[in-house]
Amino acid sequence: MLHRRDAMIRLGQVGAGGLTLPALLRARDAAPAARRTADHLIYVFLWGGPPQQDTWDMKPDAPAGIRSPFGVIDTAAPGVRVCDQMPLFARQTDMVAVIRSLTHPSNLHEPSVYRMFTGRRDETLVSPRNHRRRSDPPCFGSVLSYFAPPGPLPAAVTLPRPVGHDGVTYAGTYAGFLGPKHDPLEQAPANKAAEPAAHPTVLPPDVGESRLAARHGLLKLLERQDAALQATGGAGLDPARDRAMRMVASPAVRRALDLDREPPRLRDLYGRNEYGESFLLARRLVEAGVTAVSVVWMYIMPNGGVANVWDNHGGTAGLGGITGYAMLKEKYCLPPLDRGLAALLADLSDRGMLDRTLVAVAGEFGRTPKINATAGRDHWGPAQSVLLAGGGVRGGQVYGATDRIAAFPTDKPVSPEDYLATIYHALGLPPDAEVRDREGRPHRLVDGSPLTTLLG
Repeated sequence: MLHRRDAMIRLGQVGAGGLTLPALLRARDAAPAARRTADHLIYVFLWGGPPQQDTWDMKPDAPAGIRSPFGVIDTAAPGVRVCDQMPLFARQTDMVAVIRSLTHPSNLHEPSVYRMFTGRRDETLVSPRNHRRRSDPPCFGSVLSYFAPPGPLPAAVTLPRPVGHDGVTYAGTYAGFLGPKHDPLEQAPANKAAEPAAHPTVLPPDVGESRLAARHGLLKLLERQDAALQATGGAGLDPARDRAMRMVASPAVRRALDLDREPPRLRDLYGRNEYGESFLLARRLVEAGVTAVSVVWMYIMPNGGVANVWDNHGGTAGLGGITGYAMLKEKYCLPPLDRGLAALLADLSDRGMLDRTLVAVAGEFGRTPKINATAGRDHWGPAQSVLLAGGGVRGGQVYGATDRIAAFPTDKPVSPEDYLATIYHALGLPPDAEVRDREGRPHRLVDGSPLTTLLG
């Protein structure tokens, strides 16, 4: 959970590099070709792959053994029905576009995560050979950081930690060849990861928090950051560091990270758990000016291991060996998603922020039509349902369709590249815009086509 003390400590953590400091302070020309409908992105990544047949693409007429044991309920959007485990979300579907036809061929977590984050393919990624590398393409948050104008907070943030387990942080989840200056601020490293979080979240041992407020102490810290960036190919410090120092001390930083500023009732609506508080912190961060916030969904089990709980095969020892359907009903799956997502959409709408904030919800793949022997479903790349809301997206609509068992798209297939192209398009970046690596070589953002008909 995110507590006030943790949030205030992170003021120092941001100063230690999370803002990408002088690099983020360099103004960049926005790509001119796309019509911008959003200024901010909140991307909720349901790591593990949620079952489309048990969430947003219910098939109540499917045969036994495929048909979900969950019921189907009507929603605020006429003709849009979802599972009965999400009654709060059902009230908000008039704000949401459900895409039921996202598809790709991989049934493996690692290359699928990589593709959903970068829009690139690498089928060689098999655990544990998937550590992040500077030769990788950047994730979407780092792409948005590359084009972001300067502001009082980092351009990209990952909450509460990046995708990773068993000593590995997944490839494709940071800036890759764009260099460290565009890595998202990561609130914490991947669980038990061998590598630290991008932009280390602890200060050097000889730089206390009190010194962070002093210009001389901070200057030394920035100089050490400069040396680290030079060693890894990042750009050096320049006169913008004076602005960086002012940024670190900015009241906006303290305010954005202090959840105690929120009314208790609103915190209750989001949920007093890591998921709800990450959603609320995401709203606070975009409200303060962050361009892209990723919320990566996982669960730290009682044994200390990480579980990608949407991977609902069932039988996971660290979760008590319960069935896949029991997993979906637990405190780490559908109940907090229903509460937190509904609260986020309503809160953004109430504050007049939804029109300029794109909310995306996706996993790395869907689940098999057939229910397995442990009352769960297995990996299935050919079909998954994903969501888009706000940011100019016309709510209350369904895009694409699958067959009678939600196995394959039958209408308007969407690739991960199309999904990312739609996100970039909404934020004013055409897919043929380019980023340049540290050697100055150009790279197209993504080889996909934006789903422009989703935009109102």
